[in-house]
Amino acid sequence: MGLGIVRALATQGARVLLNDYHVERAERAAAALRGQGLEVSAAPGDITAAGIPDSLAAKARELYGDIDVLVNNAGVPLGMSTSLRTFEHLGSADFERQLDLNFRAVVNLCRAVLPAMRQRKFGRIVTISSESWRLGQSMGLTDYAAAKAATIGFMRNLCKEVGPDGVTVNVLSLGAMNNYGYDDIARKVTAVGRAGTPEDVGAAVAYLVANEASWMTGQMIPLNGGSTTC
Repeated sequence: MGLGIVRALATQGARVLLNDYHVERAERAAAALRGQGLEVSAAPGDITAAGIPDSLAAKARELYGDIDVLVNNAGVPLGMSTSLRTFEHLGSADFERQLDLNFRAVVNLCRAVLPAMRQRKFGRIVTISSESWRLGQSMGLTDYAAAKAATIGFMRNLCKEVGPDGVTVNVLSLGAMNNYGYDDIARKVTAVGRAGTPEDVGAAVAYLVANEASWMTGQMIPLNGGSTTC
């Protein structure tokens, strides 16, 4: 999904700094996109580590100047999957890992970019979430969903503080995506009969960061193919 977002934004003319925990994967992805004529650089690093969010922001400014857009996409802690153990088999460390990546890292990245955005009177922050925060499930997602819910609460309130300065803050809540092998499930539960793709997510993010979306803020937008409706 992250690669789809980067491709969509870069195709629209954005200069993108791509972060990934895995050095080789980050550099390989950036090189492939540059080969397509897109302006993308790699910035590997663990965003849960102290100082890394600030260093990523500093590198973006060094390469490209002012930061207009922050997309918080990473969501699965290293060595874990989204199909985790049920609550009775989880320890405090499991919740801390999820909170470190899905909540604290988002907060720290926002801290790293917001002062300059507010001063310049323009900014776009989009956080990628999951429908697991809203729809209770029995597949062992209590820690993951709790961290996602915390971030959504943060985003909803943050938008009120930064909106007068031209900064919008939104959340995309993803349903069954094709990167986790949910195709069979998606065919049954979605209105459109298929799982979501990186292109679907990239297109939604591209809208939310556009000038035309300046009145769209503080929203949690379900992107789920109509598996739920509202």
